[in-house]
Amino acid sequence: MGSPEICSLSWGHMKVKGCSSSYKDCKVWPGGSRAWDWRETGTDHNPGVQPADLEEVLKKGVELLVIGRGMSEALQVPSSTLDFVTQKGVDIRVLQTEKAVAEYNKLARQGTKVGGVFHSTC
Repeated sequence: MGSPEICSLSWGHMKVKGCSSSYKDCKVWPGGSRAWDWRETGTDHNPGVQPADLEEVLKKGVELLVIGRGMSEALQVPSSTLDFVTQKGVDIRVLQTEKAVAEYNKLARQGTKVGGVFHSTC
């Protein structure tokens, strides 16, 4: 099963192909997506994305993970989180969210087992 394309992105709003609801922040993986609720792991802009935010997506067998840091790149990604992902044998790309979504969609269209976590505001 392929990774679903992100069909629209605007400030505070994301739509994933095949999903009826829209998201503010989202997680996507081959065959699915869901809202990324920062309250589940106590995430905040600083210190940023935690390994616990990524575990669910990594368990879906992704080869590459894309992280969208927000429209103004306010969401931090500590080196400890990057190390966590690479230790799992998964490549990682961290980009401003619009660029991250474009990269994710390109990889998804190529058939790469790509996953992502995206912040759609600041």
